[in-house]
Amino acid sequence: MTEKSVPGQRRKQAVVNVFQRYVANPVVRRIAGRIPGAPVLLETTGRTSGQPRRNPVGGRLVGDSFWLVSEHGLRSQYVKNLVAEPRVRLLMRGRWHTGIAHVLPDDDPQARLRALPRGNSAAVRALGTSLLTIRVDLDRDGAVGGSRVS
Repeated sequence: MTEKSVPGQRRKQAVVNVFQRYVANPVVRRIAGRIPGAPVLLETTGRTSGQPRRNPVGGRLVGDSFWLVSEHGLRSQYVKNLVAEPRVRLLMRGRWHTGIAHVLPDDDPQARLRALPRGNSAAVRALGTSLLTIRVDLDRDGAVGGSRVS
């Protein structure tokens, strides 16, 4: 899977990445998955390191699937990780849930954003450079070991 870059998108993505890495994500990681209405925490496996990588993401649980839209599509590091290893974990409502992530390039990310939480969707539209829909099908057994996060 490859993505074409439009001039200016790389610069915009670089600015957004710096802001998210050093300002937004450290704050949001502390509340992600623990407070109702807050983003969830998506844990992927690093494609090179093999280590867990955690990113706050916004989206919505619909049935047994969690839907989200990536701002930078296949250029996002967490998307590259889940393409390499689709087994992921999500921290939602204080519990870890396991599942399998699916990249959906044929889904309309703009339409999908209209069905997801408004605040996060507005941020994704404003900051995004190459929107891409992702669906995580959660395992039926529910929370991982029933473990709560404190």
